Amino acid sequence: MTEKTIPILPCRALRPVLDFYLALGFEVSFQQRSPNPYAVVERGGIELQFFGLKQYDPTQSVSTCYVVTDDVDGLHDAFRTGLRAAYGRVPTRGLPRIGPLKDMSYGVRQFLMTDPGGNCIRVGQPTSADQHHRPAPDETFARALHMASLFADSKDDPSGAAKIIDRALRMEGERPTPVQLVRLLVLRADTAGRLGDRETMTTALDEAAAVHLTAEEQESVHDDIARLKDLRNQPPR
Repeated sequence: MTEKTIPILPCRALRPVLDFYLALGFEVSFQQRSPNPYAVVERGGIELQFFGLKQYDPTQSVSTCYVVTDDVDGLHDAFRTGLRAAYGRVPTRGLPRIGPLKDMSYGVRQFLMTDPGGNCIRVGQPTSADQHHRPAPDETFARALHMASLFADSKDDPSGAAKIIDRALRMEGERPTPVQLVRLLVLRADTAGRLGDRETMTTALDEAAAVHLTAEEQESVHDDIARLKDLRNQPPR
């Protein structure tokens, strides 16, 4: 037997959701207005279905699903390009939004994307046969990075991640390595941006850019440096 699972996700109105997925390169393969609003979008092997619910509040949504791909970098680039063309920018906070590409501690490289209906679409590519959560490191700043990344880019809780980072950076008698400091500051800037705290975001970005890294260290934080540049280019809101 061959089985297939298809997520059916809620939204207040179909049109904004369909326009979002069209911008990502999906096609609308089915749509109906009655007896209830319903639509299907498809892109390659990805199929998502949506139903309309007038009393639904997208800002309170906990709906999510996971898309597994063998080219997460390619999808992330394609989605960002489509969103920039449709919205004039890459939306990274509010609804809709797309998050950064991250190597997670459970053997997956992934990003989170939230549509206008508040549905969080997690897109990932396995990077290890072992996809269990790795134990949190014992070292102070490695542990802070581990936990803050899980809060920000797995749990989708930027406020929780910000608290972890702020607590670590306020510690007396211990200092992170340059690489750890850059990663912490970029993630702090990212969470501040998602929370609408432009001042903290700018300060964290400036501090991260001022950290001296060797060529080898820069390569080890390639994704973080790319995110730093991306955040600097975001227009104020």
